[in-house]
Amino acid sequence: MSRVYNFSAGPSMLPVEVLERAQKEMLDCNGSGQSVMEMSHRSKEYQAIIDKAEANLRKIMEIPDNYKVLFLQGGASTQFAMIPLNFGTKNKKADYVTTGVWSKKAMAEAKKYIEVNEVASSADKTFSYIPELDKSMFSPDADYVHITYNNTIYGTRYTSLPDTGDVPIIADMSSMILSEVVDVSKFGMIYAGAQKNMGPAGVTVVIVREDLIGDALDITPTMLKYSTHAENGSMFNTPPTYAIYICGLVYEWIEKMGGIAAIQKINEEKAAMLYDYLDASDMFNATVVAKDRSLMNAPFVTGNEELDAKFVAESKAAGFVNLKGHRSVGGMRASIYNAMPVEGVKALVDFMKKFEAENK
Repeated sequence: MSRVYNFSAGPSMLPVEVLERAQKEMLDCNGSGQSVMEMSHRSKEYQAIIDKAEANLRKIMEIPDNYKVLFLQGGASTQFAMIPLNFGTKNKKADYVTTGVWSKKAMAEAKKYIEVNEVASSADKTFSYIPELDKSMFSPDADYVHITYNNTIYGTRYTSLPDTGDVPIIADMSSMILSEVVDVSKFGMIYAGAQKNMGPAGVTVVIVREDLIGDALDITPTMLKYSTHAENGSMFNTPPTYAIYICGLVYEWIEKMGGIAAIQKINEEKAAMLYDYLDASDMFNATVVAKDRSLMNAPFVTGNEELDAKFVAESKAAGFVNLKGHRSVGGMRASIYNAMPVEGVKALVDFMKKFEAENK
């Protein structure tokens, strides 16, 4: 059977090369005579896999030595609670910027444990832009500032970081990690669910500055302390072994592609191809202001719900799947993560042109 072009927001498509290697190693990984799914996480065979995955991630992201890399479970949503429990400990207050569903959920969870200041929000225009942020808007005595770097549902992203002074920035990068070059040293912590740009669902990667670890609130459960996992090399309990293995293969693939800088150029090419068409189209319209458009998630609409539904149905029949937009935005959304080839976006644009010509 032929593979479709999968524009899902997550879990998303993976590089074919990675899938083929995993297939090849399914029954016998690295001469061990067993699948990774069968390995003891305490075995030297598996330790080599997780060590290599961490080393490769450190290399491609240029992660400084004073940062811990953790492979955790519970998705980014569990981080929403772990962050205030572990970092909201000095003054028990934090600043949050609201740019969509996930930042709202992160803020709501934090409010259960600490005082939260909503610095800015783009809810007034259905989260179609990133608010302008000034240093004076942030609390100098906040324990941290939380942002959602890329907004999967609404298709916005930060193109520059706010100036928060000495207050560490914590960023949810679930839907854009590894897609563009970021300076890790500018963040106190980065976290990301793997199921968009890294691997299958089941593992969440946390990159956290070491000096921020170890002062969790007394009520914090053992499993929700970053120190628990940092002190045990992500092996306090059984980690999501196979998901980490696939992430490791993706990191190798990115390095083979030329690294994140090379991947970013490809992503910019794909996004420009799609947005240029949307801006020129008489039928389709992008929903995000141009300067804040995501490289990964591109929502668009026709303005006619029946026409939107027809497009989704016909595109699926043509091999372009998961283009239906999130219910809070409507219309369509094309998620064009790292594994989506340029050819896939070109084919989609060609289909959209054909659809527009046939439905004037």
